Amino acid sequence: MKWAAHEGEGGTDRATIGVVALLLLGGLLMLYSASAPFSLLHYGSGHQMLARQAIAAAVGIAVAFALTRIDYRLLRHLSEVLLLGAFVLVVVTVLPVGSLADGRWLHLGPFDVQPTELLKFALIIYIACTIERKGDALRGFVPGVLPFVVVLGVIALVVLQQPDLGMLLVLGAITAVMLFLGGARVSHLGALFAAGIPCALLAVLLAPYRLARLIAFLSPAEFSTSSGYQALQSLVAVGSGGIVGRGLGASRAKLLYLPQAHSDFVFSVTAEELGLMGSVLLLGLFAALAWRSVCIARAASDPFGRLLALGIGFALLMQAAINVAVAVGLLPVTGLTLPFFSHGGSSLVVTLAMIGVLLSVSRHAGRRS
Repeated sequence: MKWAAHEGEGGTDRATIGVVALLLLGGLLMLYSASAPFSLLHYGSGHQMLARQAIAAAVGIAVAFALTRIDYRLLRHLSEVLLLGAFVLVVVTVLPVGSLADGRWLHLGPFDVQPTELLKFALIIYIACTIERKGDALRGFVPGVLPFVVVLGVIALVVLQQPDLGMLLVLGAITAVMLFLGGARVSHLGALFAAGIPCALLAVLLAPYRLARLIAFLSPAEFSTSSGYQALQSLVAVGSGGIVGRGLGASRAKLLYLPQAHSDFVFSVTAEELGLMGSVLLLGLFAALAWRSVCIARAASDPFGRLLALGIGFALLMQAAINVAVAVGLLPVTGLTLPFFSHGGSSLVVTLAMIGVLLSVSRHAGRRS
């Protein structure tokens, strides 16, 4: 297996496909293990949630294959439409539309869709396209950085109504990192970061449940039966795994002791069953995926492709890092899922769609438009 990108050669990146295949298979395996008790209790079958995730994986693979075959540069012409469409779907989730929406979700028949996942992908495409179009104007604040701040601000007004502060922080970080990679001045980004800190604190203070999570994070033992329960149970699961783990399928936390063991805290079950060695392997796969995105970006033939690859790699790595940090008690509970592993069809489909675009960039490396 080759791990170096070759300028101008093109071709679908097989190393990325290998890493993604391992993450997808490992994710389905651990999801089944983590979700079986919950699925049996709520659906009467321990395989129900796995079946749903497998269907989403099949759809996601088909979408990824199609996007791999399509020239990613066509997305330039759709960037605004995709962003607007995803934003409208997010708006629908906070409107009084009866059974169609429920906070973060849209209920479309038998399918539940989380529009913020689509918004994350659309934002990466939009930022990459707009930065390429602006060129050197990005060095200025008003013509360069300010329009992105306005777009993010409008998104924030809606996403906070869901409420989903964790996803908003991811969107903000994606925007900042892509602007930095695109050539924005560090002084401008630093000023925006400083201005964003009191805004984030205000968002926490205005939502009692967020404040409770923060206080429980600082003193989890004092809230072991309330807002700190999840965090403590997660630490117990991670710690009991030791070096080699209890063994696949042998988790005790998933026996309804740890809430959301199949989604937000699937890493805790993974660490309990596979131990430190399995956890390090999982983190290594995410690091390898991020590295492949960097290699693909280096071989890309245009700024749009480079920024797309780097934005996708950063988004997946950051979300994984935040999820793991919450599971091991380094961050307060955010509600962010672990890509490839957590239960959620729309999340998995969008993640695989992002991989499809990443592979399209590698496939068209060295080919000028």
